[in-house]
Amino acid sequence: MNIADHESAWANAFDAERHRIARALGTLACRIDHNGSTSVPGLAAKPIIDIQVSVERLQPLNRYAAPLAELGYVHVPHPDDAFCPFFHRPDTWPHTHHVHVVQAGGDEERRTLAFRDYLREHPAVAREYGLLKRRLAHEYDLETLSGRDGYANAKGEFIERVVGIALEAGYGLREL
Repeated sequence: MNIADHESAWANAFDAERHRIARALGTLACRIDHNGSTSVPGLAAKPIIDIQVSVERLQPLNRYAAPLAELGYVHVPHPDDAFCPFFHRPDTWPHTHHVHVVQAGGDEERRTLAFRDYLREHPAVAREYGLLKRRLAHEYDLETLSGRDGYANAKGEFIERVVGIALEAGYGLREL
């Protein structure tokens, strides 16, 4: 799987999945957002729809893990479960969808939305991010778990810098 040019169909794919998740989770989901690179018009991305589901409480995890499993999502246990449990589908690589569950009104929800919204409103920064992602995709084998982890970690400095700028400018507080 490589980095692809942005496709307008990604928004439709998110909408379809949002409806499925909303039906499955009902009132457990406070909000369901399209996040990640596929949510930023014009931004190159791995063609995986990232979805952030905000819930009142992260525990017990099974309250939302069981309904997500019925939709074909697999939970990946990780220390990040304390602030952002992660699910993917299908169960094998390549994935088509990722779900990140966060606490409604919490720092992780705010940071993710701040990054997304800042990139949406600053095309030059989004282009810079796209170039970084394409360069890193040539350095890391995205077909292996260790390559995907290395790729994700290598983007960290850029992401943290932009998140800091975005939060300072008031992004992430809008709509919450």
